[in-house]
Amino acid sequence: MIVAGVGFRRDTSAKEIERAVRLALGLFRLAPERLDAIATESGKAAEPGLVEAARLLSAKLVGCTLLDLDRVAGQVLTQSLIVMATKGVPSIAEASALAAAGRDARLLGTRVATERATCAIAIGEGR
Repeated sequence: MIVAGVGFRRDTSAKEIERAVRLALGLFRLAPERLDAIATESGKAAEPGLVEAARLLSAKLVGCTLLDLDRVAGQVLTQSLIVMATKGVPSIAEASALAAAGRDARLLGTRVATERATCAIAIGEGR
């Protein structure tokens, strides 16, 4: 299972989120058609831009609880001080990708960033 974990500011457009996902996939030479899911923290999973980006990429949308993100916190490659202060976890994009990718999940690399969004790619056996 290939999962794009995303972090983004509220009201970020679908185009911006899609751009971050495509940038991350391209970095690892993965075709967008191979993407199984887009994941983020459950509090933002219903954001219109994210919902539309998942539709545009034909990917399942997965919301991850803060407990899910905390469970994989030791596996993230980068940390955000802002996310740590506001959510209590070190990462949204990387942790969401790992949590949604399931068993034996691993990040392909660190997150990439656009102006309003971040994206990390993880591969795993699914939930």
